[in-house]
Amino acid sequence: MQSINDLIHEMTGISHATQHKLLVTLIIVLVLTFLRISIFRVVWRHTEDVKVRYQWKRMLSFIIPLLGVIMVAFVWASAFEQFGAFLGLMAAGLAIAFKDPLTNLAGWFFILFRKPFVVGDRVQIGENTGDIIDIRLFQFTMLEIGNWVEADQSTGRIIHLPNGKVFQEPQANFSSGFEYIWNEVPVMITFESDWQKAKEILERIISGYTVDIDKKAQQEIKEASKNYMIYYRHLTPIVYTSVKENGVRLTIRYLCNPRQRRGTENEIWQEVLRDFNAAKNIQFAYPTTRFYQAEK
Repeated sequence: MQSINDLIHEMTGISHATQHKLLVTLIIVLVLTFLRISIFRVVWRHTEDVKVRYQWKRMLSFIIPLLGVIMVAFVWASAFEQFGAFLGLMAAGLAIAFKDPLTNLAGWFFILFRKPFVVGDRVQIGENTGDIIDIRLFQFTMLEIGNWVEADQSTGRIIHLPNGKVFQEPQANFSSGFEYIWNEVPVMITFESDWQKAKEILERIISGYTVDIDKKAQQEIKEASKNYMIYYRHLTPIVYTSVKENGVRLTIRYLCNPRQRRGTENEIWQEVLRDFNAAKNIQFAYPTTRFYQAEK
């Protein structure tokens, strides 16, 4: 072994101490890589749950490199002491040159510890809305919803956003804190229609969709109030009445899960169309033009 060290020293000029550090560093990398692969195999063998596999993958992708950096730093600590001033100047230069990557790294720490959103949440950041499907050191990924697609359904596009966006754009989280959102469905009927009967029909229809949601929402608010100043006095659905240019507008307001907004609207509208069609004195309103001829 000594002869090999001497040979390497003669050929490369690397001292015996440095060779030892390089060898230990290589062993650390190989051992940690083997450990990561072994844990992956065990997890993959014992579960087929995609969410569990993803959580293990992200956790190991963070812990193993961090552990490797710490161990390698201990190995090379004495060598770094000799270049302290140089490393300080180099770090300052790198901080200027890599401003955006460092901002994204700071954003990753903010996301990790402050948790404005986690994987699986539905969020809106700036003009982009979607479901968070991945969070990495420098960027997070969302599966886009909306845009050219009607309502809150997936477009199929994957959007990659830099983590620094959390410092530049407001984040609206549809899932965290309070699981439900308020949705409104406007229904326009003519002035000649029996608006009171129409309102009774709408109230009966919407009450059937929110029987269980009201109780769950009350519990959600209690949990959310532990972290946020959030409260609602009334969670029951309601139908508001207003007068517009084309007729009487009855607006259904109710709580629903963000991912079920389009589905509930579809079911509500189907019942509204059936019940209004059966009622002889209720007609939908739409823009019309009337002509009057003055008597001579």
